[in-house]
This record gives sequence, structure tokens and C-alpha cells, in this order.
Amino acid sequence: MKTKKASETSAITTHIVLPNDTNTLGNLFGGQLLAWMDVIASVSAHRHCKRVVVTASVNNVSFQKPIQHASIVTLEAKVSRAFSSSMEIFVDVFVEDQVTGIREKCNEAIYTFVAVDQNGGPIQVPELIPETEEEKKRFEGALRRKQLSLILAGKLDPKEATELQKLFIG
Repeated sequence: MKTKKASETSAITTHIVLPNDTNTLGNLFGGQLLAWMDVIASVSAHRHCKRVVVTASVNNVSFQKPIQHASIVTLEAKVSRAFSSSMEIFVDVFVEDQVTGIREKCNEAIYTFVAVDQNGGPIQVPELIPETEEEKKRFEGALRRKQLSLILAGKLDPKEATELQKLFIG
């Protein structure tokens, strides 16, 4: 199976926050942002493996700043690491100043997708090659995040979490 560069999985979309996307404070509903992130993350995962992909988990969501009505919102997704059948995808969310055009990061999330066959069973995905410093940093952290997730789900004994142990034991 051919390896893929992280840059090949890049997916970008832009939305304008309309009145039906907002809560009573005039800010973007968190659920609407989650839906947008899920869609763009699935595009990124599909670009990596060229197969049907399904959301396995939303591992982290950080709502750092509210996004106001009429804001221009850009979501950028990229696979950070591929495992046997799963892929971790980072989604960065930016708001663009409508006068200056300057973009400010306001939110981020980490999704996990699984590639599936026609029966819904998991299938193997290509390895991922990180190139930039940010890609390498996210790639290295992905195994720790996966091990922590498996421990919390009761699917991995903490004694077997070698990457996490390195953080605490050295």
C-alpha cells in the first residue's frame, strides 16, 4: 500500500455564520461547528485512504473563542497519523477579520476516522509521512493520544501504554 504525505490529506472549507447557525447570544452553535468539523475531517480522511470513512470518535474539541454571527469561518483539516485502519485528523478553525482579512485561530478539534469496506468492517489504510515541524509534532503525539483514549475506554492496560510511560517514567 502506497504511503501518503500529510499535505496530500489537506482539506479546507469556508462558511459564513448565518442567523440560523447562531444561539440567542448571536454566536455560532457549538453543534453546528462540530458538524462542519466532522464533514471536513471526513474529506481529509477520505483523501488519505480513498475509501469510505466513518467517525470513530471526537477526541478533543476546544472552543477557545466564540464565533459571532456574520463571521467568515475557515476550517482546515489534515490527517496527523494513520494507524492500521484508523486515522487521526486535526481540524483548525479560523475566523477572518472582514476588514483586514487577518485570520485568527479560534478553535480546534481532533477526530478519529476508520476506513471501512462495503460491509462496514475496518480495512487497512496507508501509512502517513509527516513533513513540516507541525505535522511531525502532531504525528508524534498521536500515539500517546490513542493510547490514552484506549486506556480510558478500558481497551488497553496502562502498563502496555509505552508512549505514555515515556512521559512519566522517562
